[in-house]
Amino acid sequence: MEHLRLGVNIDHVATVRNARGSAYPDPVRAAKLAEEAGADGITAHLREDRRHISDDDIARLAETLTLPLNFEMAATVEMQAIALRHRPHAVCIVPERREERTTEGGLEVAKEENRLAHFIAPLAEAGCRVSIFIAADRRQIEAAHRIGAAVVELHTGAYCDLHHEGRLAARDAELERLRDMATFAHGLGLEVHAGHGLTYETVGPVAALPEVRELNIGHFLVGEAIFRGLRPAIEEMRRLMDAARAEAAA
Repeated sequence: MEHLRLGVNIDHVATVRNARGSAYPDPVRAAKLAEEAGADGITAHLREDRRHISDDDIARLAETLTLPLNFEMAATVEMQAIALRHRPHAVCIVPERREERTTEGGLEVAKEENRLAHFIAPLAEAGCRVSIFIAADRRQIEAAHRIGAAVVELHTGAYCDLHHEGRLAARDAELERLRDMATFAHGLGLEVHAGHGLTYETVGPVAALPEVRELNIGHFLVGEAIFRGLRPAIEEMRRLMDAARAEAAA
């Protein structure tokens, strides 16, 4: 079974910094610590309202990172221009609403195929690996494939929420849906990633899915860093992912 990559999302290091309007904690420093802890990439979401990651953060990450940068962004002209200026390793197109606390669901690709196909074409031509953040839904996966995306990232938020609510039958059904849709997307030739809401308790079953090549995890790791430090928090996530992968391959 192939190595499962860990992308560490550093958005909420910037959230803590912005709460005081200060220069610290620095998300670029967090990115460097993540690399030391075994991360395979860094994810940062530049939102339209700039509530956490800033334009300067993206510029510094693009300039200094040795790990691949996964630039999460809404499908807007402004964000496309920023991505084309910095040319990150990957761009992940996500839905975005000003009033939401965090990304609430997957992108509606099927209803916007033509617009999104034209939107991602220049990004792919610039050498960025284009990923689409979607629900584990056959219709959305097929649409992502048709518009020319290289990657789909399956939204694991519902699975994680059901687990923490103790609704175990529903959780298991959602995990089965993630499993089926990962297999389906892989069969279409798409690279499969997953993320949103994953914790130490929930990461194992998703990490064990053989078609999943990358997990992107952030908010939980930044929260856990309060108690054990960022590097140990990431190292433990890396350990759990690797253990689940090894057990699934055995």
